[in-house]
Amino acid sequence: MLAANQPFLFDDLGPRKVQADFSGGTLSSDAGALLLRQVDANLGLCVELAHCFYDQRNPLWVDHLVEEILRQRLFGTALGYEDLNDHQRLRLDPLLAVACGKTDPLGEQRLFPQHRGIALASPSTLNRLELSNNKETRCHKLPHDPAKVEACLLKMGVRCLPKHAKEIVVDLDAMGHRLHGFQEGRHFNAYYDDYCYLPLYAFVGDFPLWAQLRTADHGADYAAVPALEKIVAAIRKRCRRARIIVRGDSGFGREEIMAWCEGQPGVYYCLGLAKNSVLIDKLGPALAQARARHCLSGASSVREFTEFEYRTHDSWSRSRRVIGKAEVMNAGENPRFVVTNLPAKGFKDDKDRSRFSPARLYEELYCARGEMENMLKQQVLDLHADRMSTHYQASNQFRLWEAMFAYLLLERLRTQGLSGTELERATAGSLRLKLLKIAAQVRVSVRRVYVQMSSAFPLQALFGLCHRRLMRLSAPAG
Repeated sequence: MLAANQPFLFDDLGPRKVQADFSGGTLSSDAGALLLRQVDANLGLCVELAHCFYDQRNPLWVDHLVEEILRQRLFGTALGYEDLNDHQRLRLDPLLAVACGKTDPLGEQRLFPQHRGIALASPSTLNRLELSNNKETRCHKLPHDPAKVEACLLKMGVRCLPKHAKEIVVDLDAMGHRLHGFQEGRHFNAYYDDYCYLPLYAFVGDFPLWAQLRTADHGADYAAVPALEKIVAAIRKRCRRARIIVRGDSGFGREEIMAWCEGQPGVYYCLGLAKNSVLIDKLGPALAQARARHCLSGASSVREFTEFEYRTHDSWSRSRRVIGKAEVMNAGENPRFVVTNLPAKGFKDDKDRSRFSPARLYEELYCARGEMENMLKQQVLDLHADRMSTHYQASNQFRLWEAMFAYLLLERLRTQGLSGTELERATAGSLRLKLLKIAAQVRVSVRRVYVQMSSAFPLQALFGLCHRRLMRLSAPAG
């Protein structure tokens, strides 16, 4: 380890020498964590999540409460420290300690002398959140109830929805998380051509509701109906009169899902349908018309839409409305199909009764599901939700939940604090880089914690606006 005052000499700047060292004292590069602290306080996330754990530790020897450990892990993930080893140095950051709710942000009152001066938990303590369900030792005394954590994510996600929403679209998707070891439950998946897990995700807009780590020896639709039962029930509790539309690609166009939706009042579906020879034949006239238009117009792409009733030979229980897209491009033909139970003439309370016509249903409703792909990209690229580093599947499931909770905090920060600003549609990575990574000096006295942020920070006005909006919000009820 380098000495704090060891100098680093750089090329001179005119007549001046350029020298640097690490003697700055209680400095932090993550002053934006204070915003995450306020988002968490308003949403009540970490307090709610802490109730999912059974703390079996002797309270006389506990330095770190469960909710403090959870904040450290979730805030760290949101700030870009997804690796537990990062916390070996991060635990010295007094500003993160303040964000996590540590009343002793300098760690001067720790129980054991060798720990004093270190306010936050070590990587091994954080790791016990993930491993306590798999190991029964004197060191692993923080087991959690997976069903409660699952319900907590659903509750927190649904809490972000407007109570008086008239229509809610639930997006389902599956994404392969490749494995690079011999993790429990690993299977080879031909689509990804690798060993992986195949989690099931559910979002409403930008808000995550569901993240279920599944083995890859099943299709995308595996366990979707039990998940939908819980998701729809939670949405109904929050938005009693909302119409619910389940949307997904052809991996979810299955009899079980469609039949379940048809049996629920006020629940509809708009799902992709894998093409086959019968569907292609039914699309024949529209394809012929598209070919003719493409030939005559010289356009790079021509689309025609049609709809018809369709039923499989034996796997479907009834005939269903199918939308067909006949697209002819310079590169070839691209026929696509969507199955739905949405009425062609819309609902009685619709101002625009044509919004479920074949062309509009496909282009405006079904194709909008592609936005969920961007949510999943943020999970993987910005929060490393696909890092399945532990051996146990249950531990990797908890890591997936951690990434989802961290994303929920960032999304809540964006929607509550940054609407109408230049960061209104920023990704998790952009939010972190532009709003959370702020250099600051931290001074702790008896009466206050004084955080002096960099005077050169370019988005000071935006930070101030976000702060005012978050502070105006009251704590959540229920």
